[in-house]
Amino acid sequence: MKDLSWLTAQPIAHRGYHDLNHTIWENTLSAFSRAADNGFAIECDLQYTADSVPVVFHDDDMLRLCGIKGDIREKTAGELGMVAIGGTADKVPTLGQLLRLVKGRVPIVLELKGRRGDDEGFADAVLETLESYDGPVALMSFDHWLLKDLKALNAPYPVGLTAGGINPEEFAVHEEAMQLGLDFISYFYRDLPNSFITKQQSVGRAIITWTVRDQDAVERTFKYADQMTFEGFDPNERPIA
Repeated sequence: MKDLSWLTAQPIAHRGYHDLNHTIWENTLSAFSRAADNGFAIECDLQYTADSVPVVFHDDDMLRLCGIKGDIREKTAGELGMVAIGGTADKVPTLGQLLRLVKGRVPIVLELKGRRGDDEGFADAVLETLESYDGPVALMSFDHWLLKDLKALNAPYPVGLTAGGINPEEFAVHEEAMQLGLDFISYFYRDLPNSFITKQQSVGRAIITWTVRDQDAVERTFKYADQMTFEGFDPNERPIA
């Protein structure tokens, strides 16, 4: 099993260290800069543009974050680079812009947001963008076909499953993904503990949780997992209950 002590060494800022989209919005260069400056690892979401460029954005639709209707995948990276996030000076960043900003200062955990039947070349484009990057990176996804693509391409980074659930049917699906030879799991904190995660821990797989917003979630994380993906509070202080 790979040594992933760097992945679990510090709290991971969910979509960057934003302030719940008041003045510093999620998945923006401002949120990533704030995370790196405070020594927190960065978790963020990747989408795939019309011109085959990985960009950092969570939703399929642009309305919540940009105030305009439209499918993120129907835009080019250049077009998105002119679209304001939350009316701020931040625009939709590319993965390349994120990497140039962070410069290896803190770990980056990239979650690929898949769309079945529309992801050809996505994993390859992410790996190509990362090729010259010198810093700790992990890749993960809910979407098993993207995990298969990453492993088929011999991704030289830890690859993990993003998941949740507490019933045997869900565990069977997760077990199928783990047969790809995945390195870690990001699991919904409220679904811990469970037999699937206990089994994975017994063979040394790192477990991080999502998304921690209160003290109960902090305590559950550090009782049953290795590190938290947090938002809405300073991990050096007690979160709001």
